[in-house]
Amino acid sequence: MTAPAPTAHDVAAIVRQVLAELRQTGAPAPRQATPAGAVTGRSSAGHHGIFASVDEAVAAAAEAFHHLERLGVEGRKRAIAHIRRIAIGDAEELGRMEFAETGIGRLEHKIEKLKVLGEKVPGVEFMTSEVFSGDHGLAVIEHAPFGVIAAITPVTHSLPTIACNAVNMIAAGNTVVVNPHPSGRKVAAEGVRRFNAAIHRDLGVDNLVCLVAEPTLESAAELFAHRGVKLICVTGGPAVARAALQSPKRAIVAGPGNPPVVVDETADLDHAARSIIQGAAYDNNLLCIGEKQVFVVESVFDRMLVAMERAGALRLHAGQVDALTKRAIVWAGEGAHRHQVPCKDLLGKDAALLAQAAGATPREGLELVFGETDVDNPFVPVEQMMPFLPFVRCRDADEAIERAHESEHGFRHTAIVHSTNVRTMTRMGRLLDTTLFVKNGPSVAGLGLGGEGYLSFSIATPTGEGVTTPLTFTRQRRCTLVDDLRILGSPGMEA
Repeated sequence: MTAPAPTAHDVAAIVRQVLAELRQTGAPAPRQATPAGAVTGRSSAGHHGIFASVDEAVAAAAEAFHHLERLGVEGRKRAIAHIRRIAIGDAEELGRMEFAETGIGRLEHKIEKLKVLGEKVPGVEFMTSEVFSGDHGLAVIEHAPFGVIAAITPVTHSLPTIACNAVNMIAAGNTVVVNPHPSGRKVAAEGVRRFNAAIHRDLGVDNLVCLVAEPTLESAAELFAHRGVKLICVTGGPAVARAALQSPKRAIVAGPGNPPVVVDETADLDHAARSIIQGAAYDNNLLCIGEKQVFVVESVFDRMLVAMERAGALRLHAGQVDALTKRAIVWAGEGAHRHQVPCKDLLGKDAALLAQAAGATPREGLELVFGETDVDNPFVPVEQMMPFLPFVRCRDADEAIERAHESEHGFRHTAIVHSTNVRTMTRMGRLLDTTLFVKNGPSVAGLGLGGEGYLSFSIATPTGEGVTTPLTFTRQRRCTLVDDLRILGSPGMEA
């Protein structure tokens, strides 16, 4: 028997539970006061996207959507050009704001994540149509917008995710209302204000990107269930992904990852070490695609650890690994919901701080710490989001692949392999079946950073869309013309 679809009340309850869990990992308690500059009246013109309530934000985004329709593809192109220009031109200032507000990651990478929006994030050039022409006429398949999209964004990449999604969504003809993570709401609001102000000056349309200035449990639930919202886009961990998947609305869900690495006996160990450090140390391992645990075959295990040291990582001995594990991985939730999570005091912090927590002496410029663990160490199954990597010794490549599969939890997000053995790469790719599968490179290459392809900070794994593009946020619309206006006729047809 088919279960009934969740009601708006059900969805609200789910979201409240989700965000309560998120608070335990470091989100501040929401404030109830109306923020300075937020809109509380009916008029939305000239307010540059910042609103005190979900109703006002959705209404403004709906109005902006109709204006955007009239501007056509050229208007979309000009609008997203302003977002790109501001993201790049103001990257240092906005990156510093985000780093100061969230207190996690690395400043240089906060800045870089805004700068890459210029050339790597796809825009209107992805908006192509398909045409079918035959004896019975013409059919054109266009990719049409949904309308107003609701977006939930994470603290790990607050403004970069908003800007990236905005480029994709506006290129597709949509507008968006964002409920940002509370710990990144200030920089989110400042970025959205700048985007809208520039677009308004040029095109005369405001509020293409709207934002709930003081995001709360209630505003997230209300946005999920709002009648004016036509599509949901969620970027976050397991709980928020689960809530989105239970919504009766269509959802694009960029869920969690716990990317494993396999290193076999044929790998170039020095290249593997440099790649692992580059990926896992990026923004202190906040990226959902970042290397989180490494499985190395026995025959090269000790040499791999030496290669890691040679590449600049700091190796912890067994006692130091135990000390760090006790500090870095804690229990959260109650009863059936009790689970291990990264400690908010160390999440996204510098490798030097982790070394000190382990009782080791850090050196200047340290990017990553690592150490040997067994497969049961909490660092292996938990998406730790900090620059420490557990290395697990495996009998052979087959065991390493099996261990990697177990640790990835079936998220089918990202996996990395270092090998020159085609069989190893093929078997791992088939078994883990991940959205991103990187061979002989850092994880960031999977997003076009050092590898080929385009970039997005929303990687939809549970719902299958993959690395999102403008086409992700469209619906197909077919226009059919029967017989008339066909230029080339078949034999027997009238000229």
